[in-house]
Amino acid sequence: MAEKMKKGVFITFEGPEGSGKSTHSRRLAGDLADSGYEVVHTAEPGDTPLGKRVRDILLEKDDISLGPVAELLLFEADRAQHVEEVIKPGLESGKIVICDRFNTATMAYQGYGLGMDMELIRSVDSAATDGVSPDLTILLDLEVETGLSRANAFRQADRMEKRDNGFHRRVRNGYLELAASSGGSIKVVKVREEIQDTYELIRKEVYAFIEGY
Repeated sequence: MAEKMKKGVFITFEGPEGSGKSTHSRRLAGDLADSGYEVVHTAEPGDTPLGKRVRDILLEKDDISLGPVAELLLFEADRAQHVEEVIKPGLESGKIVICDRFNTATMAYQGYGLGMDMELIRSVDSAATDGVSPDLTILLDLEVETGLSRANAFRQADRMEKRDNGFHRRVRNGYLELAASSGGSIKVVKVREEIQDTYELIRKEVYAFIEGY
């Protein structure tokens, strides 16, 4: 049984479409809970009442036109409420908070993918995150075509997934550049053909980090 943590730990999962973030983050949360840790599993966008409305506009409503700045501000509005309602309370109570996407996604998608000014993104994101930043980020990496094929195999593509492959390649490359300049806080895990093989790599990284925290 794990000892109660004196300080919360914030772990985020990132990656291109179809990389398995949701599957692996949920499984990890379950394993950590079974190991005796207090865990909060959450996701962006859409894990607050406000966020659900924002997510619907951002990803599902094709009849609503969104320019890049409006898109950025909607993502950050979701994040600001998410931090206030879910993430900060979890961390302040000494829990491990695992989040499926956070602000690294904004840098990759709106920054690298859409070509928006990074200083603008960082400025808006700083207000939204209110001093909260991931202690560890797991970046799941795989080829764009493979990821999109996986993402769209069992459901209709959302607004992000419908963007052209050039956009998704810029996103993937952006993620890898962000990881390279992160000083080790973003750990790249190459997605394997077998889900279990990928998960074992994730589990090893996360448990080693928590045990040394």
